[in-house]
This record gives sequence, structure tokens and C-alpha cells, in this order.
Amino acid sequence: MTEVRKLPDDKITEIRAHFDFFDRDKNGEIDLEEFTELLRVLSPKSSKQQAESGFSFIDENSDGHIDFDEFLIWWETCWWEY
Repeated sequence: MTEVRKLPDDKITEIRAHFDFFDRDKNGEIDLEEFTELLRVLSPKSSKQQAESGFSFIDENSDGHIDFDEFLIWWETCWWEY
């Protein structure tokens, strides 16, 4: 993915609210289960395979979690593709 252009603070706050909503266990990261739930909200017909593929794409450092920086880039560049 590409870097996000500098966003206004209010936009980052809005995106953080989306992230925090799906970070159900409030550990500061979104795991695959949480991402699958997020994807079902954005695109109800998404398959488990699509969720796994999207998760791997977003998790750039392959640590098994999506942190806010990874989420922010995805949200600003291509979430609607899902």
C-alpha cells in the first residue's frame, strides 16, 4: 500500500473512531476476527477467503494484527474495494 497524505486532525479522529469501534478487545490492534466483522459491515457478501486475503494485504508487517497506521493507510486508499 502507499503512504497516506497528511490528513487533518479531525479526519484522523474520525478514522480512529472507526478503528476503535472494531477493536472489540481494545488492545489497539484489529485481529482477523475483528477484521472479518468489519468487512461484513462494509460488504455483507464478503467471503471468509476475501477477509483473510484483505487482512494479509493490510497487515504489511505480517505480525497477525492490523495496527492503526496500517488501518489508516487502508481506510484512506482502498477500503471501498472490498
